[in-house]
Order: sequence, then structure tokens, then C-alpha cells
Amino acid sequence: MNIKELLSRYNAGQRDFRNITLIAANLRNVNLRGINLSGADLRGVNLSNANLSHANLTNVRLQGANLRETDLTAANLTDVDLNGIDMSQTHLSRAIFQPSKVATQ
Repeated sequence: MNIKELLSRYNAGQRDFRNITLIAANLRNVNLRGINLSGADLRGVNLSNANLSHANLTNVRLQGANLRETDLTAANLTDVDLNGIDMSQTHLSRAIFQPSKVATQ
């Protein structure tokens, strides 16, 4: 899926985009409030200034992403590795964070 198709479907009311791949896409300033991106591959994506409030970002791959000034209010970030991601001035109130499940021996 490309950015144009994603935005077209989102604007038509679709919110479920589980497991999509948008590597290094530029989604700066987009409104994706309430989107379900669980399991998506968003490595290197520019989401600066984007609205992802109330989004489901469970298990999303965000390595190298830019989340500077992104609105993640009440977003679900369960099982997301945020190490090395630019999150300067990101809005995280009421966001859900839960670590990845650790395998037991």
C-alpha cells in the first residue's frame, strides 16, 4: 500500500490497516486519529506533527522513525520498541505502554 491509497481509504472511513508496510514514508502533519496500525512495518517513517491520538500501534515496527511533536494521546503502544526514536515534544498523555512479553525458560 502507498501513502495516497492509505489516506484515501482513511478519509473514506476505513480505520483498520493492520500489518501494512510503509517503510520510510513521509506522513508528516497527517491526521490518522483512531487508526489501527497494529503489526505494521513503519521503519524510518516520518510522522512528525501527525495526529495518531487513540491509535492502535500495538507491535508496530518503528525503528528509525521520526515522532517529533506527534500526538499520541491515548494511543496503544504495547510491545513497541521506542529506543532511538525521535520523540521530542511528543504528546503522550493517557498513552498505553506495556513491555514485550519475555520468554521464560
